[in-house]
Order: sequence, then structure tokens, then C-alpha cells
Amino acid sequence: MKNTTPATPAPAATMMLLRDGSQGIETFMVVRNAGIEFMGGAMVFPGGRVDPADHDSALQAHVRDGHLYEPSDLALRIAGIRETFEETGVLLARPKGQRDFVSVDQLERLRETYAEALIRGDVSMLEFAKAESLEWAADVLVKFAHWITPEIRPKRFDTHFYLAPAPIDHIALHDGHESVDSVWTTTQQAFEDMRSGHRTIVFPTQCNLAKLGESSTVKEALSTAKASKIVTILPEFKEGQRVPLPTDAGYKHQEIISPKIKK
Repeated sequence: MKNTTPATPAPAATMMLLRDGSQGIETFMVVRNAGIEFMGGAMVFPGGRVDPADHDSALQAHVRDGHLYEPSDLALRIAGIRETFEETGVLLARPKGQRDFVSVDQLERLRETYAEALIRGDVSMLEFAKAESLEWAADVLVKFAHWITPEIRPKRFDTHFYLAPAPIDHIALHDGHESVDSVWTTTQQAFEDMRSGHRTIVFPTQCNLAKLGESSTVKEALSTAKASKIVTILPEFKEGQRVPLPTDAGYKHQEIISPKIKK
């Protein structure tokens, strides 16, 4: 008899890195390797599941006012910072006790020393912070959205989306393994690329891109997110049709846009 019990969603963090561009607010997106099981080939925001080591309570000492965060929220923020570093090379961290993010020169060394080690699981975020006397910049992350994969899916994630202003001098790059391409894009450009068949963007990403596009600057986006209520989205389907999202979630974009197939 087939098991009908829904899979338990794994906690995950998605990071929407932001910067102000000439055509408006831009966010950094990566194109996932087509060979990856979950959303292979799609253009997504950096992020991934929370690792057990991200829950280490000793990490509080390496986050400004770390004791003020709920343990689950802090673990999500640590995971988001870690995944962003692994996937893009951008490190949301400060030398302990300082105001500015790590310098470009320091970042280059840290990428060479720790990025692959973190991916392999050879080093934890706590060990990384201790060895380099770093403070994870959890305070710059602003909650933006909360989506849970539908119960009908065999692989599910309980995903928390965060906005974060990108350090001005950190160059974001795709890792060449999980992601094979990357781009800074506006909402308008991302949707144009999708309609032309150049990019594939799944429905939750479409919705959050559209919601982000309602802001004109990074400052406005962060301010709006801080003042907004986070409504958990668990997409539902009835007779094969998707049920509209809750109206109080703030999503004006409700339609799935399919990419144009190139001949």
C-alpha cells in the first residue's frame, strides 16, 4: 500500500541579496545545475537547508546581540549566511567588534580557505568564526517571506526568505557546481528573460520577485519588509488546480508564467 503521509519539510533559508542598480533594485540569482534533483535548471535565489551545526548555541557569541534571537531563527540566519558564502562567495560577516564587513583582501583568503571546506562539512560556522575572529552579520537579514513545499511533493522544504543588502565591494559569483550561471537582475528583466525562454523560474520565486519589484530601492525594500506581516504560504491544490494565495500575504502576482519554448 502506498504511503500517503506527507514528507516532513526540512528547514531552509533563502537569501535575496540586494543592491541599487541603474534600472532599480537588483537581486542576485543563480542558475542551478540541471542535474540537481530539486529545481534543476531553474534560476533561484541562493540558499539551502539548515545543517545540524547551524544550531550550535555557541554561535550566539559570534553574532551581535546573539542572545536576543530565537534559536530556530538564529540557525536559519546562520544557514543563510553560510549558503550565500558557499554559493556566491559573498560573506556577510565582520571582524569581531567592528562595523564594516570583511575587506575584499580578507574575503579572497577566506574563500580559498573555507568555502569548499564548508561544503564538504570539514569545518562548521562556529569553527570558522573562532579561527578568524568573525561576527556573523545576522542583524542585516530582514525576514521577507515563508513558504512550505506542498504536501504532495516527495521532497519538501520549510523555507524562510531573507533580504540582505550586499556588501558593496564583494563580487558575487556562482560556484560552478550547484549553480552554473548567475546574474544581478531586476524583477522586470527576470520576467522578460523567463517569457523569452532564456530562464526558468518556478512559481514561488516568481511571486517573491514580483513582491520585491514593488520597491524601488534597497532602503525601501528593507523598510517595507520590516513593517510587513509574514504569512506562511503552503500552496494547496484541488482537483489539479492551485488554490489562490492568502490575500493578507501581500502577493499581487498569482499566475504561473510559463517560459516560451524556443524552436
